[in-house]
Amino acid sequence: MCTLQVPVQIQSDLRSALHMAFSSFGSLIPFRRSALALPPLRPYSASSFSLPPRAFSTAASVHAKPSICTADELHYVSAPNSDWRLALWRYHPPHQAPPRNHPLLLLSGVGTNAIGYDLSPESSFARYMSGQGFETWILEVRGAGLSVQGSNFKEIKENADAVSEQMEAVAKSVTNGVSPMQQPNNVSGSFSDSDSELCFLGEEPIGATTAWDESKLVSKLTDILMRLSERLSGFLSDGQSRLISAKLFDQISKLLEDSQLSERFEEFIDMQERLSSTIEDFQKQLDLIVKYDWDFDHYLEEDVPAAMEYIKAQTKPKDGKLLAVGHSMGGILLYAMLSRCGFEGKEPELKAIVTLASSLDYTSSNSALKLLLPLADPAQALNVPVVPLGTLLAAAYPLASRPPYVLGWLNNLISAQDMMHPELLKKLVLNNFCTIPAKLLLQLTSAFRERGLCDRNGKFFFKDHIHKTNVPVLAIAGDRDLICPPEAVEETVKLLPRNLVTYKRFGENQGPHYAHYDLVGGRLAVEQVYPCIVQFLGQHDD
Repeated sequence: MCTLQVPVQIQSDLRSALHMAFSSFGSLIPFRRSALALPPLRPYSASSFSLPPRAFSTAASVHAKPSICTADELHYVSAPNSDWRLALWRYHPPHQAPPRNHPLLLLSGVGTNAIGYDLSPESSFARYMSGQGFETWILEVRGAGLSVQGSNFKEIKENADAVSEQMEAVAKSVTNGVSPMQQPNNVSGSFSDSDSELCFLGEEPIGATTAWDESKLVSKLTDILMRLSERLSGFLSDGQSRLISAKLFDQISKLLEDSQLSERFEEFIDMQERLSSTIEDFQKQLDLIVKYDWDFDHYLEEDVPAAMEYIKAQTKPKDGKLLAVGHSMGGILLYAMLSRCGFEGKEPELKAIVTLASSLDYTSSNSALKLLLPLADPAQALNVPVVPLGTLLAAAYPLASRPPYVLGWLNNLISAQDMMHPELLKKLVLNNFCTIPAKLLLQLTSAFRERGLCDRNGKFFFKDHIHKTNVPVLAIAGDRDLICPPEAVEETVKLLPRNLVTYKRFGENQGPHYAHYDLVGGRLAVEQVYPCIVQFLGQHDD
């Protein structure tokens, strides 16, 4: 009888521990945030885009570049308030190229790296632009490509080399018919037990169960859940924390109820193992959330401004301004910068911009990105803390590129029929995509809601102030773009001052057609799209 009383008491203590830990979620959260529940960096201010750059060598470049980097130089600059080192691919103009007054910054789409701008010598937007005299730089934001975490130059180089080798290994494994097992890019030990910040149940063999052992279990469980609460407090709103804590509590409560501890003590050991597994899975998801802890506003407020300051310091344009081209999310970032500067009454540091397949509002279009909308549910976001886009596409590539073409429709999202050489399409799919944080996708889904894309707090809507810009804009769309259809591009174009915006839609009724990546890497882009961009930027490079 005495033995049977132990699990009954432990069951009660476990419930008390759970209630205590879960109730702390709300009390530990000092702020009430919007439905996106993304942590603020700082309020909007005139200094938002004047962050001092920091590099990691006197020359600020890596002399022995990783093999995946095809630029002339590879530079690194620190992302403010983090240990991320942002990679900058640099392309020098040849001596015979016409002189230009401003450097050119290229920004890539969500979950992509610099390779999309430099697929091959014959299909390289970056090389083409440098050949036209523009000092060209490609920024890889945190989590993309060769951007890595590190505290010193040696560590940065080692991490960059490791990322480069990993990217090349994935391509080789698919070519050889081996299923890719790619870890999330640029984050070492995604959720390994060895470097976890949280201790975990079951570190020692369970052995004979005693009242003292079970009291330690209660103590550990309470401690773990309290610490989970603290980690979530900086990420989730009060409402979201209640949703998620209730979800986990229901799972654990079900384990307690199913075990019928008051009747069979032997089942408590099994329940303890199942409880440990539940907490472990939850902990692993939180580890991913903490390590992939950035969103669109981080790019806007930290990564892009740091890169711009660094490029200006290296190239010294007389008026302190840059030219910029952004593809997909890269163009959205440029629109957001213009909107913020218009709101603040601040002179932009951009001389002119070109956006490729970009919009601040997708509500009027039938974009394939609507597949991201389920992630707006905070509980779903916890289930999917990251989207390993690179791994998923690499795994799907054989099914999309070989008979019977089970996933052939995926190719249409990337490139229209016969618009990209098969080897270049393969390189794009296998090497250009990265892992995406759910936080980033959560914020981007606001572009599918009324009023369009907003900041992480849900209070600043970028399209509300884009009309205040004084920067010339060339907005380009592809006629067969399923990700950012022409209707979406036009939705933002009509908000810009008419005397400053130029809109160009590529593709003909009888072909050729342009899908999302054809504007950058399609076989006809070098003949049709690139010259259009050069002409526009040249007109504003005074």
